[in-house]
Amino acid sequence: MIQLSDRLQAMEESSTLAMARISRALRAEGKDIISLSLGEPDFPTPEFIKDAAIRAIQENYNTYTPVPGYDELRDKIANKFLRDNGLHYTKEQIVVSTGAKQSIANVVLSIINPGDEVIIPAPYWVSYVEIVKMAGGLPIIVEASVEQEYKITGSQFEAAITPKTKMFIFSSPCNPTGSVYTKDELRDLSKVLEKHPNILALSDEIYEHINFIGGHESLAQFSSIFDQVITVNGASKAWAMTGWRLGYLAACKPIADACNKIQGQFTSGTNSITQRAAMDAMDADPQVLKEMVLSFEKRRDLVLSYLNQIPSIKCNIPTGAFYLFPDVSAYFGWHYKGKKMNNGQDLCMYLLQEANIALVDGSGFGAPKCIRISYAASEETLKRAMEQFTEALAMLKP
Repeated sequence: MIQLSDRLQAMEESSTLAMARISRALRAEGKDIISLSLGEPDFPTPEFIKDAAIRAIQENYNTYTPVPGYDELRDKIANKFLRDNGLHYTKEQIVVSTGAKQSIANVVLSIINPGDEVIIPAPYWVSYVEIVKMAGGLPIIVEASVEQEYKITGSQFEAAITPKTKMFIFSSPCNPTGSVYTKDELRDLSKVLEKHPNILALSDEIYEHINFIGGHESLAQFSSIFDQVITVNGASKAWAMTGWRLGYLAACKPIADACNKIQGQFTSGTNSITQRAAMDAMDADPQVLKEMVLSFEKRRDLVLSYLNQIPSIKCNIPTGAFYLFPDVSAYFGWHYKGKKMNNGQDLCMYLLQEANIALVDGSGFGAPKCIRISYAASEETLKRAMEQFTEALAMLKP
């Protein structure tokens, strides 16, 4: 009998990837499933990035790449940080990885020892907790309610700190809530970090450019905590390059060197063609993304218009990313044809079976009262999905 590791047994499957797997299986059976489960832009990769990839193929960039990424790309990422975020990094402080998820894993595996505590605001992205557990760390969850726009305060952060606290992980704009921390809110968190110089903060900014309230604010902008912050970003979301797999991190040199060492034993350097294409993405003015961002904002408002007509649902107005995260707990205990909605997972399976819509239960994000709706789909698709969503909820009985 094959005995799998305790490490594996302790991990949960990604809820987003699980729903995507189920959706694909149902589609293979011929069912017309509308998938609003994955966080993936439905826009094509910009032509100038595709052209750069074609040039790289023609110019024979087909050999192994340096573990932390091409020097030219890391220089361009450093320039991007200065241009867009006012952050001063050298290429030696940047590590390019096979997606932002690997960047996060590299950081956690480089820093966390068994028993170390990592503070994570909830709702959180599904992989934070599992990556911390893989490193032997203890996730300490700090809950933020819909009433506070799903953002924790400095006082909440400070109350969770113990002598075992080693790291703080959060995202802004946030997956799954779409919430964006303001400069004043980040300053509030930074003042706590100032008091605790041994605590590191991982700031996941992968949705940086999908922001409906103006300029993005980075936690690392506060000079007093600059060396305590690891900033993670990538090409997947803003540049519609999810399948290209390129993320990167910027940190003080000892942490960057540690992540380079970890990555050298796992994957080595990121795909050569992707890196050459990403150089053009890093050089590009983010203003070229304006139409895409406006489209996402319009889609957000469309889906919200349906949710706001359902009295039992509570939802904030997200200011970034491309998700809505409504509280649907008013339907828990309701039933349809003998099937009782005990929790969000039951409700998502009901909506999948009766309305042909794939959504994600909030429990994997640390918010079991909620479900996540990705509006990275056409307006026509979203209208059809929300009509079916509304009709299916109307069929439930208390």
